[in-house]
Amino acid sequence: MTDTYTDYYETLQVSTNADPETIHRVYRILAQRFHPDNQATGDTEQFQKLTEAYEVLSDPARRAQYDVNYSEHRRERSKLIAEMVRAQTDVEFEQLARVTILEALYARRRLEPREPGVIDADLVELVGRTRDELEFTLWYLSSKRLIERQDGSRITITVEGVTYFEEHCIQHRQLLRLTAPTGQTVS
Repeated sequence: MTDTYTDYYETLQVSTNADPETIHRVYRILAQRFHPDNQATGDTEQFQKLTEAYEVLSDPARRAQYDVNYSEHRRERSKLIAEMVRAQTDVEFEQLARVTILEALYARRRLEPREPGVIDADLVELVGRTRDELEFTLWYLSSKRLIERQDGSRITITVEGVTYFEEHCIQHRQLLRLTAPTGQTVS
């Protein structure tokens, strides 16, 4: 898919279902407006685009061929948009998982200062992701020195993690409210 794709239906401001008479009528109106001889609203470039669109959409064979390409272009564009939305959702989900883990470790350190560590299985249950899915999250938090492993198995929050969580806990609460199912409030 290329960004230079020309949408002839959009250029002529008609529906993909427009009949030939409608295409002709709309073209005539727009052509008058953008014709280079029109002193008030003339636009040579726009007039050329309109004429090109009209030539394709007013010819049944050329329109049929264009419609095949148009449909493919729309499908590709829809896929790209869906991927962008999914990527955004994945990023938000990842951010939520990180702060949820930090919150759990923060609470554990405050409530159980002598045994502040949490095992992976508890985090898996808390976040609702598999151990493999949490691998990236734990790697990130560890690389940022927000968490660490004690004795090779239990995960604890670091001083940097406490500071980070305290600075971002209000944003975390707001994100939780936005992602809570309708009718539920998160306290």
